[in-house]
Parts: sequence; C-alpha cells; structure tokens
Amino acid sequence: MRAMLLVNPKATTTNARTRDVLIRALGAAVELAVEETRYRGHAASLAATARAKGYDVVAVLGGDGTINETVNGLLNPVNGEDPAHGGNPSAGRPGLIVIPGGSANVFARALGLPNDPVESTGQVLEALREDRRRTVGLGQALWEGQSRYFTFCSGLGYDAEVVRAVEGLRGTGRKATPARYVNTALRHYLATDKRHPAMTVTGPGIPPAEGVFMAIVSNTSPWTYVGSRPVRPTPWASFETGLDLLGLRRMGPMTLAKTIRHILTESDILPSGRHLVQMHDEAELTLTADRPVAFQLDGDYLGERETVTFRSTPNALQVLV
Repeated sequence: MRAMLLVNPKATTTNARTRDVLIRALGAAVELAVEETRYRGHAASLAATARAKGYDVVAVLGGDGTINETVNGLLNPVNGEDPAHGGNPSAGRPGLIVIPGGSANVFARALGLPNDPVESTGQVLEALREDRRRTVGLGQALWEGQSRYFTFCSGLGYDAEVVRAVEGLRGTGRKATPARYVNTALRHYLATDKRHPAMTVTGPGIPPAEGVFMAIVSNTSPWTYVGSRPVRPTPWASFETGLDLLGLRRMGPMTLAKTIRHILTESDILPSGRHLVQMHDEAELTLTADRPVAFQLDGDYLGERETVTFRSTPNALQVLV
C-alpha cells in the first residue's frame, strides 16, 4: 500500500521527536512518502498530487485546518472529473488517515480517535492491518462562485468573529489553546452586535427563519471541545445524516448563558427556547445577511459574506479508523 503522510510542522501539540516516532511506525506498515506543509493551502495541493499519482492513502498529522485542506485536495474535481462518481464521491480517491496534532482536533475525536498522536497512530495501524474503513458524509459551503468542503462545522456571525480574533492572535505567535478561545470569546462578546440581527435561514421546503444573529451549521457532533468537554449545540448531527443548524435570535447575556450551559451539559437533548432556530438532517440550507458577516469553516476564518449555501454530501470520504 502506498501512502503519503502530510505533516504540519507547526501543529500545536506535536514536536520533532513525536513526528519521527510516528513516521517510523507508519513507514514500517506502508510504502510511505512524507511531505511537510509550508504555507496555507499547501496540504490541499499535496493531497491532490497524491490522488493524481494513485496513492492508496493520504495520512495527515496536524490540526483541523490541515485536515480540511487535505480533504478538499482529495475531493475537488479536476479535468472535467465527475465530482459525484456516480453517486459515491469517495470512489476512486485515496482513503484518509487522521492523526491529531492540533489544539481541538474535532474531526479526529468525532471519529472516535484518542486526542493523542501516539495513541491515535496505534489505532490507525490496527485499521490499516484490518483494512477497516468508515465512509462519512461531509458538508459543502458555496459562495460567490467558490466552494469548500467541511468535515464538522461552519458558521456565520459571533462564532466566526471569535475565530477571526484568535487567528489574529496566532499571527502574533500565540498558540490557539482552548483557554485562549474561551477568553477571546468572553472579551469579544462585549464588542459584537447584540441589537441588529442580520441573517435569514432558507432552504428547499424550509419556512424562512429571520432575525438570526449567529448560525452554526454542523456535519457532526460535537461542534467543538473545551479541553476534554464536548460542546454539542446540534447533538443529533452525524456523519451519516444531512446538515443540522442552530441559530440564535437573541444575544443577551442571560439567553446566551442558558444556551451555553445546556450545550456543555446536556449531551443528547436539543437546546430549547423561542429564541432558537433549529434544523436537522437537511440536504441544503442558505444563510443570507443584509450586511457582510464573519464566516468560518472547520475553524478557519474565510472573510465576511452576505450569502452562503450549505449542502450535504453523503458518502464523500473513506477514513481508515
């Protein structure tokens, strides 16, 4: 089996010694080529190259951002290729191996992997020996002639504003730790607009829902982690169903505190309240704003947008897990 390992040398929770151990372990199991990512978007380019050269597997040692780039490199069609592959987008593409190396590692943990690169490698090697694969669905966001797949979540509004602020801090050399996200969210809450909701949610067969401040679109649950604690605003979301959405129509401190307390403690129960917009297992959703709002995808800030359409892509990816 030929495999390409993509390594993000700047991943939050790995070091050179750990990387060397993992490379030796994988190299003993497969014919391994190792590539380091050097710039934003490089993982997508390397994954596309691996697909074009007929590699069987692409492995990723990195955080959710590097994994997202890799997934898009594996799935985006080239040279007139049918993106659906006759209804099975994963057909004819390399399988994916995920080894968590970031701060949150939401996709890896949602797949059931340990939040430790060495322990995860042990599970991955077992999956390789047994050729144990799981086919998962993905989400796809489309805006202004562009599109991008996401593995676990996307969002517009306050959560994307927090992602933008943390990316700014990372640009100064600070690490994106769970504590930094929480502290940034608390500080940024004072600055976000809590009076003028901008967004409306629409979709095929869905009554329009207006007056939304913040919207989370989920491809699985949890949405993220705070340390070891999962955060589940859309607890019914899964890789085997369509997309779920939670929208907030109020951003007052009491309303937000109640919602946060619920999604941190009630694992399988939907949040409740007239101020919430909830949707489950949808094939397509569109968020339209009357002014540009912050937009994030798998924890990656993608600028301000006024319209984004989200689509579910079943059977998109084979993961060795």
